Amino acid sequence: MKPALRQLHDLLASMRFAIALLCVICIAAVIGTVMKQREPLPNYVNEFGPFWAELFGRLDLYTVYGAPWFLLILAFLVVSTSLCIARQLPKILRDWQDAKLKVRAQALRAHPHHAEAHWAMPLDASAQQLRERLSIQGWRVREDRREDPRDTGLLLAARKGKANKLGYLAAHSAIVLICLGGLLDGDLLVRATMAMQGKQLFEGRGEVQTRHVLETSTPGFRANLFVPEGSKGDIARIDLPGGTVWQRLPFELQLEKFIVEYYDTGMPKLFASEVVLTDAAGPRRARIEVNKPLLHQGYAIYQSSFEDGGSQVQLRVEPLEAGASTDLQGQIGGTALALAGTPYRLELAELRPINVEDFGQVQGAAEAASTPSRGLSRHLGSAAKARGEKTLRNIGPSLTYRLRDAAGQAREYHHYMVPTELDGQRVFLFGLRESVAETFRYLRLPADENDSLQGWLRLRRALGSPELREAAARAYASAAAPKPEVATQLVQTARRALDLFSGAEKVAGEDGPPGGLAALSAFLERDVPQAERERISEVLLRILNGSLLELDQLARAKAGVALPPADEARQRFMTQAVVSLSDAAFFPAPLLVTLQGFEQRQASVFQVARAPGQKLVYLGAVLLIVGVFAMLYVRERRIWVWLTPQADGSSQALLALSSARSGPDLDAEFQQLRTLIQP
Repeated sequence: MKPALRQLHDLLASMRFAIALLCVICIAAVIGTVMKQREPLPNYVNEFGPFWAELFGRLDLYTVYGAPWFLLILAFLVVSTSLCIARQLPKILRDWQDAKLKVRAQALRAHPHHAEAHWAMPLDASAQQLRERLSIQGWRVREDRREDPRDTGLLLAARKGKANKLGYLAAHSAIVLICLGGLLDGDLLVRATMAMQGKQLFEGRGEVQTRHVLETSTPGFRANLFVPEGSKGDIARIDLPGGTVWQRLPFELQLEKFIVEYYDTGMPKLFASEVVLTDAAGPRRARIEVNKPLLHQGYAIYQSSFEDGGSQVQLRVEPLEAGASTDLQGQIGGTALALAGTPYRLELAELRPINVEDFGQVQGAAEAASTPSRGLSRHLGSAAKARGEKTLRNIGPSLTYRLRDAAGQAREYHHYMVPTELDGQRVFLFGLRESVAETFRYLRLPADENDSLQGWLRLRRALGSPELREAAARAYASAAAPKPEVATQLVQTARRALDLFSGAEKVAGEDGPPGGLAALSAFLERDVPQAERERISEVLLRILNGSLLELDQLARAKAGVALPPADEARQRFMTQAVVSLSDAAFFPAPLLVTLQGFEQRQASVFQVARAPGQKLVYLGAVLLIVGVFAMLYVRERRIWVWLTPQADGSSQALLALSSARSGPDLDAEFQQLRTLIQP
């Protein structure tokens, strides 16, 4: 062999090289476990930022187990470990068969554990008794009689723990089998099949065509099969770096019924699918649960997750300014709906029929209007959380949707269908976030005396009407100031307060607050001396609250809705209305989409696996356990007893014990053997 090839062979066959590769694989496995694999790229950009997301993508850290460098390391580890086995196997086999019958008496005396005893019997009789004693103790004895004048006598040799040698082979063979199983169950076979069948990756542009669909002959893959209730599926999706390929299955899977049960926390404790699998042999009914897959002719079908399967929802579009409500029908995940009279398109993202929330950590919002300083500084975030004990409560269905404008920009909204009670007031929760990396910020819109959103919407639309604001300002001044000269000034103040609050008057142009209590705060900071601000702010808030109360009465009279009693519930409604109207000034959309009803349709996501390397991995795991146990807990020991005839017809026995691992156990065993050779 040439020197260069010899050096390469020695490198690959060295234990250090194999250990180094194994360490790299362990580090890669940690990365693959900690970092979510095969997520959409925007998720990584939101988590790590554009620079690191691109760098990690180039290193294939989002698909570690299918990355070319990872598969190459696995292949090198297979080669390296196989060469280690090939190098050590002849030595192990020779040592396995070698009874070590050629040792000399002088060498036995050199062992740390050795002892001598005198037997009055002849050599053959002594040897017979020693052989029987050792056999009773489980030692397999072999002997060698020597007639050399310089070394006359009989050598008894025995061994225990031969399986220790097999432990090395078993452990190293396990590494080879597990790595081979990983290569077979990775993306390698899928890539090879694509090359042989002439298939291409689907990169998300256009429609899926025949060149993107693998035939049923693919020897190994893991794919996701999405099946809504009442539907069938026979083509599964394989996500690969750079795109997707579709796998045709030799059977058809129909989801008859999806079953889900929840814990009190709202987390699913059981989800299962009742399915009908149909192939050339006919239909087969089965139930698939988490960790209870359906096995069928080399395929394993796992219950991976569940999603919405295209639920039908009934919606109502509520404009925040003047305008009529519009009823819509939509499908979750379906085609975007155009909203007439607006530049927006409505995308229905998710329907959740159950929402268990922790109300023990929701901070009250009533204090937002209790003091001028705090009330004037807060906006769009009155669902803040604070520390406290958990109070779990199911608050019913919710809808997540996106409003996409003409420029293609979208914001995500989250709406709960029914009101929930917070701080003694029933409120509707409307969430908003700019991207999926953010958490939702919620508007709390108070429910009226009919447990409806219409009371708040009526007041919000009235606030946008200059005529109603003027009428409310005059009504408030008339009720609060009987003197004409005082009433005229009060009308101007009330009108100014309503205009600022509604956003009709801008304090600092387009760069200033769009309205709400923040606009009043900016007005006070600009026009009122600091020493007078606290007193003036209290007066201004009183005028604002009174004017809004008059505005609500005018709006109800115009709509023909009776006034509710002037009780504590009415006061709580108006208090929360002030806060929510202030927050709504920062709400980016000119409308709300409310969920009126739905017909839920679930869908199961199955993982379909054809894993030719699975049995290799299982066998490797068994061999690894056996090998590690044999190397750690099976100790190889050898003993020799050298019997020398004496001139008076007696015999002298020399015992030696040897082991690769010394310790207290070996010392104790030697003491037992020492008594064994005593006559």
